[in-house]
Amino acid sequence: MSNFKSISGLAQIAGDYDVILCDIWGVIHNGNSPYKPATEALELFRSENGPVILISNSPKPSISIPRAFDSIGVLGDFYDAVVTSGDAIINEIARRAPGPVFKLGPDRDDVLYADMDLHFSDIEHASFISCTGMFDDDDKPDDYLKLLTEAKDRSLPFLCANPDVKVRFGGKIVWCGGALAKIYEKIGGEVIYAGKPHDPIYSLTRAWMRELLGYVPPKDRILCIGDNIFTDLLGAQQQDYDCLFIQDGLYGEKEAELSLLLSNNGILSKYMSSNLAW
Repeated sequence: MSNFKSISGLAQIAGDYDVILCDIWGVIHNGNSPYKPATEALELFRSENGPVILISNSPKPSISIPRAFDSIGVLGDFYDAVVTSGDAIINEIARRAPGPVFKLGPDRDDVLYADMDLHFSDIEHASFISCTGMFDDDDKPDDYLKLLTEAKDRSLPFLCANPDVKVRFGGKIVWCGGALAKIYEKIGGEVIYAGKPHDPIYSLTRAWMRELLGYVPPKDRILCIGDNIFTDLLGAQQQDYDCLFIQDGLYGEKEAELSLLLSNNGILSKYMSSNLAW
């Protein structure tokens, strides 16, 4: 028995909600190209119902998101605000400044550290790790086991700026910082998260609700949209918000297989659609 209701478009349920918290990667684009029906649906929700807040596990600050949209042709006036896991983790990094910190991730994520008085070092001299992802998109999580074991032996806190384990980049699966965080936890290390499904990023969205609406709507008037069971759906469930699960994002499995996956992990979604459209 399915634990969600399949819908063909956002228009079927839009009137039940005052605000949307929408994931980016896998819903609005796939890393290479935009999903135009998704942005059009969000534009219509904004014009007829209420604000749209984009909520992403990107390790970069939210100010970088419009530039990323421009680079892959994501167009339209479809959102009111953006919050990222990078925004949510900044305070955890800043209060540990100047470190020294071991920076784990690609150079393209260095914008996270702008205007911070941080000293970067090798793992032997670091006082904590800040992880935005793998050094290279072709790396595998197990490639980092030796490094993570050394960090654990030194009891270094691991700040995870992107809790996603993996994303679909075009037709390719790319491992993310969350995969390394899972390994670090498994070997007994301390991991600090701030992005989905954890509360700090949702606290930022509630601040935006107050800014945009003047109040935080009742929980049953807030709709989350996302494609990741263990971040988007679990986060919505923990906040007691309804969720629209986008089937064709990260997983792409058939409805029966997805229902079983959700059930086996104790995760619920009120609605499911193959993609986001009006």
